[in-house]
Amino acid sequence: MTYNNFQDLKLSALGMGNMRLPIVDGNDSRIDVERSREMIAYCMQAGINYYDTAFGYHGGNSELVVGELLKNYDRDSFYLASKFPGYDMANMPKVKEIFERQLEKCQVDHFDFYLFHNVCEMNVDAYLDPKYGIFDYLMEQKRNGRICHLGFSAHGDIDCITKFLNAYGKDMEFAQIELNYFDYKFQNAKGKVELLNQWNIPIWVMEPVRGGQLASLSEEATEKLKEARPEESVPAWAFRFLQSIPGVTMTLSGMSNMEQLKANVQTYAQNRPLNDEEMNLILAVADDMIRKTTVPCTGCHYCVAKCPKKLDIPFLLKLYNEAMVAGSGDFIAPMALASVSPDKQPECCINCHSCEKVCPQTIHIPENLKKFAAKMGR
Repeated sequence: MTYNNFQDLKLSALGMGNMRLPIVDGNDSRIDVERSREMIAYCMQAGINYYDTAFGYHGGNSELVVGELLKNYDRDSFYLASKFPGYDMANMPKVKEIFERQLEKCQVDHFDFYLFHNVCEMNVDAYLDPKYGIFDYLMEQKRNGRICHLGFSAHGDIDCITKFLNAYGKDMEFAQIELNYFDYKFQNAKGKVELLNQWNIPIWVMEPVRGGQLASLSEEATEKLKEARPEESVPAWAFRFLQSIPGVTMTLSGMSNMEQLKANVQTYAQNRPLNDEEMNLILAVADDMIRKTTVPCTGCHYCVAKCPKKLDIPFLLKLYNEAMVAGSGDFIAPMALASVSPDKQPECCINCHSCEKVCPQTIHIPENLKKFAAKMGR
């Protein structure tokens, strides 16, 4: 196992994410405890020392199972991370109640790492609102030693993350973002990396293989990667990409079976970043995937000027693309739409086609907005 320095700690470069543990009968809330026990034991044996969970994972049961399994190991042999569940706005006034419950569920007296969970357009203003006292309470727990290191995770765009950093950035010790070679351009993860590097905030990676979407590629793409690095598997390329990105300290993988775990541990037995030619190759693979699965909106905003409803069409098409790429696992688009006023939603398009007449990409905008609204259940 390779390790990275974080302040005075040595963290395994690969961390165990506990959002996709093995389950029983396809029920996400029913964790297969014995198989999970075997995986945690293998992690410990392999040198993984970072374990990430959260209040809502597996229907609230991830913290319970992770706490039960980790209590069998010396508390100094692992680092445990959890998060305040601000993805649910109803939780905002409950920071003390939830934090105390999380310690109880995890059977610990402190969290080594704790995060503001999922900073995004929907909740950033609430996170910054002093009436909820979230920041003040978490900083108090840090002073009391019940949080060792405080950070945040984010699915919001750069403007949203910047807003959060301008308020709390000087106290954020790490930041967790969705980062992989597909989202490097698609979600402008590259810009987020650059922003965090400017703030000198170490980067934690979530979704390194995009929920499994990058674990297998087309036959054509697979052949290109095999030709460049015959010894590497397709999933390994995703991790080698991350080993090439400045500022990446921790990569979390939500491994759901022993086969995935063993393969990833083998990959992280060594650090093998991509050279310039290999980086161009993997980004070209991503570009091809994006072209084949998304609407080619460039964000020129010509359409907005012609829209009688003044819809932010580029933003809506961006969310439509995210929904199409993520498929049934999409959660970013619904969260982002929650920040959009009711009269600016995709279903508000009146099908006048004024936008299409000025679109340089000749996108069938009303048709795609209708598809987006339907996918969102509108």
